[in-house]
Amino acid sequence: MKHAIFFLSVIASAQPNGIDQKDFPPAEFQERRAKVFDAIGRRALALIPCASATDTPHIFRQSNEFYYLSGIESPNCYMLLDGRTRKTSVYLQHRNPAWERQVGPVVAAEDVAIVKERAGVDDVFGVEMLARHLAPIQVHHPAPALYVPFSPEEGATGSRDEMLRRVAEAASDPWDGRPSRTGHLLSLLRSRFPTFELRDLTPVLDPMRLIKSPREISVIRRASQIAGLAITEAIRSTRPGIYEYQLDAVARYVFLLNGSRYPAYPAIIGGGTNAWHGHYHHNASVLKSGDLVLMDYAPDYRYYTSDITRHWPVNGKFTPDQRALCEFILAYRGAFLKRIRPGVTPDQVLDGARTEMEAFLKTLTFTNPNYRKGAVAALNFRGHLQHPVGMTVHDPGNYRGKPFVEGIVFALDPMLWIPEENLYVRMEDVVAVTATGVENFTDFLVSTPDEIEKLMREPGLLQLRALTKP
Repeated sequence: MKHAIFFLSVIASAQPNGIDQKDFPPAEFQERRAKVFDAIGRRALALIPCASATDTPHIFRQSNEFYYLSGIESPNCYMLLDGRTRKTSVYLQHRNPAWERQVGPVVAAEDVAIVKERAGVDDVFGVEMLARHLAPIQVHHPAPALYVPFSPEEGATGSRDEMLRRVAEAASDPWDGRPSRTGHLLSLLRSRFPTFELRDLTPVLDPMRLIKSPREISVIRRASQIAGLAITEAIRSTRPGIYEYQLDAVARYVFLLNGSRYPAYPAIIGGGTNAWHGHYHHNASVLKSGDLVLMDYAPDYRYYTSDITRHWPVNGKFTPDQRALCEFILAYRGAFLKRIRPGVTPDQVLDGARTEMEAFLKTLTFTNPNYRKGAVAALNFRGHLQHPVGMTVHDPGNYRGKPFVEGIVFALDPMLWIPEENLYVRMEDVVAVTATGVENFTDFLVSTPDEIEKLMREPGLLQLRALTKP
């Protein structure tokens, strides 16, 4: 018995996990919360829930919204921002020695000093105190507005568009119909504290998250570099007869080797016509000689991600038409990169690049007229400057219709379709708008046909480690 008491006391005094991130100082979280205070005003509060432990039973990952404002990785907790005092309180679960005996020390309500220090918050309480603190605020009428994120919380592999789709699928299933966790919280707040006017915090957070800080950009840059290393190894490992999922395995190894615990989204690895489906993720087909394979994959690295795509010939040699398509996409990327800078709108970038590419297209030779037709159609497509990238692959915020500003990070994704052959070709990089231009985080990744063919002559992980037959 004495040994058990000693063991638990060691756990209690150990450094708790969940408050040990090193990417952002407390001052940056305080700056973000200050922007929330400015937005909600002096007569309002904001309540931000965290992720539930039951949502991530293996390795806990915090919700993006909660992490963005605190850096705390603990389940089933809440953050209250009081606009009247401009103070932040965090409500955590209490220490559970029996659970920590299994998983190690976890940050808890008892870790007041360290939570205040690392997250820069004003107060730390047990989670049971939240209701007791909200109740007396309603005494004076009208009660302050209470801001809560209405959008589904984002977690591992969960961009908002994907989370909204899952909510819709559950709602449309007559044998399910469960509300989202966010919807359930809103329902509880309305029933328990009906005098609060609930308002959506999402439109406050989205513009903040669109403009990345230098520290955020540093983490996204690293996530992009890891994605580039993973695709590099997948290119080396490609041979006719291997399965798409084996390239997934190679990439995941590189992710984990470099400190990423999760993928940011399911791997898209499409050989031949599988690539035609933009979000193909079955990854169960054999790669065939003569086909191109497209890979779109990136890690979730310390709560930030990337979005990188390349395509290459399964047998290591581009056909003349495949080479021409690759050269067209590569030139299109270059036309975009030379025009992206602060003060220029996305439409101006698209228009200028199209004019340049119309001249370049005349220099290319296609034996298949459908390939030229697809390239011409690509010049009129307006989606090559894709979505913001940050804590999710399809990050919130909107940069369209206004000039670029420093700190915007997005996916640059020139693409084309050959519908007659169900062929889809892309080259995607993640770029950041800088003070003077643009930074391509994966400018080191092979892109030209010659570079790709040279890389494919090298042995990859699959040739060194895989069994002869999957």
